[in-house]
Amino acid sequence: MRWEKQGLIWGPDGSSSWARSHAMVPTPIVLRDGEVRVYVGARDEDGVGRVGYVDLDARDPSRVLRAADRPVLDIGEPGTFDDNGVLPSVVVPDGDRLYMYYNGFQLGVKIRYTIFSGLAVSEDGGETFERVSRAAVLDRSDAETTFRSAPFVMKDGDRWRIWYPAGDGWVTLDGKDVPVVRMVYAESADGVHWPDAGVTAVDFKDDDEHGIGRPWVVRDDDGYKMFYSIRVRSRPYDSRLGYAESVDGLTWTRKDDEVGIDVSSEGWDTAMIRYGVPCRLGDRTVLFYNGDNFGESGFGWAVLGESTQ
Repeated sequence: MRWEKQGLIWGPDGSSSWARSHAMVPTPIVLRDGEVRVYVGARDEDGVGRVGYVDLDARDPSRVLRAADRPVLDIGEPGTFDDNGVLPSVVVPDGDRLYMYYNGFQLGVKIRYTIFSGLAVSEDGGETFERVSRAAVLDRSDAETTFRSAPFVMKDGDRWRIWYPAGDGWVTLDGKDVPVVRMVYAESADGVHWPDAGVTAVDFKDDDEHGIGRPWVVRDDDGYKMFYSIRVRSRPYDSRLGYAESVDGLTWTRKDDEVGIDVSSEGWDTAMIRYGVPCRLGDRTVLFYNGDNFGESGFGWAVLGESTQ
């Protein structure tokens, strides 16, 4: 693969109280002909995330058609798993409804925070989402006590398949505790009720890695391809994209050197490339992704080179 960077697309201008900065975890879905909607998490002045969207011209994704003037999914009630922030992860069509799996943040006392995964459903074409429950669908379990987050979900016949980062460990880097999470896999009959733990799908390749996060899985005639984010101990404020392949979606071979994109020498993505999502638009494949400081400037895009389409 070889991705050709096209630049930054969109970030909040700071005029909305719920969207002062960031456009985190770009989550695209083609909702109508000629347009692609990208759900993102924007932060308020306290750093609390809410989910909004940006509609783009599918022929020219650098052209913004509209942006949400209010969140499509707000934070949860006080005391719930998502009372201190929500971020999108994937939107799955199911008939006339859209299922949004999302990350819910709650602050801790003896640990910094927890992240569990919720589910919200839209019946109005993605303009608003309602939670199926105030509790997480990937909630705390004995095996995964702190993080069951950033899932990618795929409906495959009569089963629902999920890949997500999970763990309960922390590592202190430059005086800050950061999560230790690996990629795991599980299945569900209805997309709502999931096992208490997943089986390892993508593990660390060495002792330097401490985080493998936010998967995006593509299925084609050759099998499955996964894009994910990698965090390492030696560069605590950096992040890169990784890539793996699988015949069945269960056993994965890491091919990170083939991901085809890296940080720039200047600009908005010099230290971090994270939350990459490939999306087929017409006759080309584009990659939406975040840059430095987890998308503080917004999200941008790249195009897969013609020789690797």
